Amino acid sequence: MAQDTPLRIALLAYRGKPHVGGQGVYVRHLAKALVDLGHHVEVLGGQPYPVLDERVPLVELPSLDIYNDHFPMRMPGIWELKRWTDFLEVGAFSLGTFPEPLAFSMRAWDHLRHRTGDFDIVHDNQCLGYGLLLIEKQLKLPVLGTIHHPITVDRRLELEAAEGWYKKLTLRRWYAFTRMQTEVARRLERVVTVSENSFKDIVRDHKVDPERMAIVPVGVDVDLFRPLPEVTPVPGRLVTTASADVTMKGLKYLLEALAKLRTERDDLHLVVIGKRKPGGASDAAIKKLGLEDHVEFVTGVPEQRIIELYSEAELAVVPSLYEGFSLPAIEAMSCGVPLVATTGGAIPEVVGKDGDTALLCAPGDSEALAARLRTALETPDLRQTVGARGRQRIIDRWSWRHTAEKTVEQYRIRLEAAGR
Repeated sequence: MAQDTPLRIALLAYRGKPHVGGQGVYVRHLAKALVDLGHHVEVLGGQPYPVLDERVPLVELPSLDIYNDHFPMRMPGIWELKRWTDFLEVGAFSLGTFPEPLAFSMRAWDHLRHRTGDFDIVHDNQCLGYGLLLIEKQLKLPVLGTIHHPITVDRRLELEAAEGWYKKLTLRRWYAFTRMQTEVARRLERVVTVSENSFKDIVRDHKVDPERMAIVPVGVDVDLFRPLPEVTPVPGRLVTTASADVTMKGLKYLLEALAKLRTERDDLHLVVIGKRKPGGASDAAIKKLGLEDHVEFVTGVPEQRIIELYSEAELAVVPSLYEGFSLPAIEAMSCGVPLVATTGGAIPEVVGKDGDTALLCAPGDSEALAARLRTALETPDLRQTVGARGRQRIIDRWSWRHTAEKTVEQYRIRLEAAGR
C-alpha cells in the first residue's frame, strides 16, 4: 500500500463518554484529525456513545449498559438478553468482573466479520478484549491497540487502599478482566501508548515486547481550549476533573487539602467536572470534612462550558496518584489556567517543570497539596507566570494533528508487517 493512500479505519471505543474521561475525548478528536488528513474513519462504539465530528459515522454496538449513570451495576432482565453477546456480558457480570471489554470486543468481531472488505485496519482504544485476537487472526484484519495506561495500575492502587478482606476480594473479582487485557496486549502485533511512563508500565505489567510498541502522545485543540479574557476568575475557586470516583484520581486528597485551607480562607470552593457518586468515597469524604456547601459537581455540560469553568478558576488541580498522560491537565494549561498537580505517573513528563509550567507536589499527600495550593493562591504573579508558560508549552508540544500524523505512521508500520 502506497504511503500516501488514504486509509479506511475502524476505530473501536467500548466507552466514549463525550466530555468527561479520556477515552471519549481521545476518540472524538483523533477521529476528526484523521479525517482532516484525508482518511476514512468509522467509530464502532458502546455506551456511553462518543460525540463525533459530523464527517465520522458512528456504528452503535449496544451493550446491556449495566454501568449506566442512573442505575449502575443493575442486573439486566431476562427479556433484555437478545443476542449471545448479551448472555456473555451478563454472565461475566454475574461472576463479579467488569464485563464490558470482553463483551464489546466480541460484538466488534461479530460486526466486522460481515465487513472485512470495508477497512484496512482496526484501531482499538483500551478495550483489549479477546475479540481483537479473533479480528486479527480469523478475519485477517490488522489490529493496532492504544493503551493509555495498564489498568493493572488501577487494580494495584485500589487494592492498596481497600480495607478488609471482603472489599479486597470484590476488587480482585472486578479487576479479573485485567488478566485478559494482559494476554491480549502481549499478543497484539502493534501497540501504541501516550507517554514514556506508560510505556514502561505496559512492558512491566502486560509483558509487551518493547520492539512492538511506540509512543504517540495525545493532544489538545489549542484554538478551542484557550484563555477567555472576558471571564474574570472567581476568588478562591479551584477546578478539577474526576470522571470516576476511584482511588487513582486522588480526589480524596484534594478534599482533605481543601478542608485544611478553608480554616485559613473561607472563600475557597471546588468545582468538580464529573458526576457525584452517592455513597462513594468522595461523597463520604465531603460529608466527613463538612464540605457540602463548598464542593460543586458539574456534569453533562457542553465543551464550551468546561472551557468557561477553567477560566472562572484561579487554579486547576490534578491530584491523581497516577496518570498515563492526563488530558485534563493539558486542557487546563491550554486555557492558561495555572495548574497544581502531583508527580504521579506521567504527569511531570506531560506538564513540565515545577515552578515553571506547573506547580507540583508528591501524590497521596494532602499536606503537600495544601501547601502548594496555598503558595499559588497567595502569589498572583506566580499564577500568572505559570499559567502563561503552561499554555505556551501546550502550543509548542501537543496538538491532535500531530497525534493523528504519528498514529498514521503506526498504522502503516502495522500494515507493512501484515503484507498490505
